[in-house]
Amino acid sequence: MAKGVKGTRDFYPEEMRLRNWLFDNFTYASLLHGFEEYDAPVLENEDLYTRKQGEDIVKQLYNFKDKGDRKVSLRPEMTPSLARMVMSRAGVLPMPIKWFSIPQCWRYERMQKGRGREHFQWNVDIWGTSEISADAELFSVITTFLEGVGLTEEDVVIRVSSRKVLEEVLGSLGIEGDAFAQTCIIVDKMDKLSPEAINEQLTELGHNSEVISKIQSTLGLKHINSLKKVLKPDSEALKELTTLFEAIESYGISDWVEFDGSIVRGLAYYTGSVFEVNDRKGKFRAICGGGRYDKLLSTLGGKDLPATGFGFGDMVIMELLKDKNLLPQLLSGVEDVVIALDPELKNVAVKAASVLRDSDRLVDLVLENKKMKWAFKHAERVGANRIIIVAPEEWKRQKIKVKDLQILNQIKKNLPFPVSIHDYENTKEE
Repeated sequence: MAKGVKGTRDFYPEEMRLRNWLFDNFTYASLLHGFEEYDAPVLENEDLYTRKQGEDIVKQLYNFKDKGDRKVSLRPEMTPSLARMVMSRAGVLPMPIKWFSIPQCWRYERMQKGRGREHFQWNVDIWGTSEISADAELFSVITTFLEGVGLTEEDVVIRVSSRKVLEEVLGSLGIEGDAFAQTCIIVDKMDKLSPEAINEQLTELGHNSEVISKIQSTLGLKHINSLKKVLKPDSEALKELTTLFEAIESYGISDWVEFDGSIVRGLAYYTGSVFEVNDRKGKFRAICGGGRYDKLLSTLGGKDLPATGFGFGDMVIMELLKDKNLLPQLLSGVEDVVIALDPELKNVAVKAASVLRDSDRLVDLVLENKKMKWAFKHAERVGANRIIIVAPEEWKRQKIKVKDLQILNQIKKNLPFPVSIHDYENTKEE
């Protein structure tokens, strides 16, 4: 039997309905906050990714040479494409821009629950403003979506910190530049590796026990007030975080958001606030992650522009919603089923279906010769409201029979004994 490519997914109609429902909720939360949708090719030049993240990223790319001997790659993420688009219209785009997209991304890596080799990712970004209120706006978008799909602050938490916290602490210890970036990469693995493994890796970087202890104590902080004991009174990180949490309070979403010093985000281009969205019980991978990345464009050869954003995958959130029993039961959307009970009346059924479709009804025309019993079962399965029947006796009088299934379903519910719709219909006809 033929199989799909390892790490990819097929979407059968019932799964496609759920995917569309999820994307509709992504889109609604974005549009509600004034974001505009954009898109970019799934195929990009390979150096768009290597210039940002170095040659190591090549191992995770679905890359190849095209027929023009150019190195290209399926996109592993959307942000570089967005950066390329912004750079190509530098000085022309009115700032700030608020854009969103729901691209399919490809990354060759070890598969695990909530992570495949292809996935869809809701990206929401604000470019062109350094105002901390832009970061709070992102949190409002996220919580709007979460509430829209039935989750509450008791289910999900947005954990927030700032790269500047660790930068200031490590800077006071003389750790800067590449050493700072490498330290952040290790620290970002703290929820995945044992304390012993983290200590070993930090030691290999040349950090002594005092430095390691300082890092761990900083990352263990769970309240902004605790930062005052660690950072200087004129700390830029403390000032920004205080302003951010004041904005979060103004949005009325404080119950969703917590300070967590362990959030650092390993990607080197984050420059300010960073955050992750997690389920409260910690059963799943991070649902979403993001932060401020004001210096991305310079890594791609452009002039830097302040930016903040997040990526929100489709896989983990669906696992969480399934676990919470919040996935909706979605039917096909068909409103009418049209059937001809005589092969010679099929063209009449076609005309009836066309008339209904012209009036914006969603119509499933039965194409084969089927019995009424089959038609009723089919209508129940697809969730149709009505069956339009072209039958010989009625058509002799130029009439078409319409069965309202909602009424029949109501009768069925009120009967004192079990009966299917088509059994009731047959009994009624007799």
